[in-house]
Amino acid sequence: QLQLVESGGGLVQAGGSLSLSCATSGLTFGSYNMGWFHQAPGKERTLVAAIRRLGGTYYSDSVKGRFTVFKEYIKTTVDLEMNSLKAEDTGVYYCTAGTGWPPGYSDMDYWGKGTLVTVSS
Repeated sequence: QLQLVESGGGLVQAGGSLSLSCATSGLTFGSYNMGWFHQAPGKERTLVAAIRRLGGTYYSDSVKGRFTVFKEYIKTTVDLEMNSLKAEDTGVYYCTAGTGWPPGYSDMDYWGKGTLVTVSS
């Protein structure tokens, strides 16, 4: 039961906020680096935020200062708080777990199916 399930996507106005959550199951929660990838329509899947198993975070330049990634240890979720959303943030957001740091598309072991975020400008 190695599963990651994203939730929280939806339609939001530019400048607004949205929170995504990645529910984990079948994982030793503290043994993996966790990441959030973004895939805009017709573009490559790109890492936007990650949290390291021993602490520490990573943010892409495009979301730095606007997004926050954190772990909820009781719920065993990895959440992504998105603020000041822009039209270019539109796309599918995927949760991933693995050993890579910063997480790379090819070296992460587990992926969720994604949740769609649409930002209206």
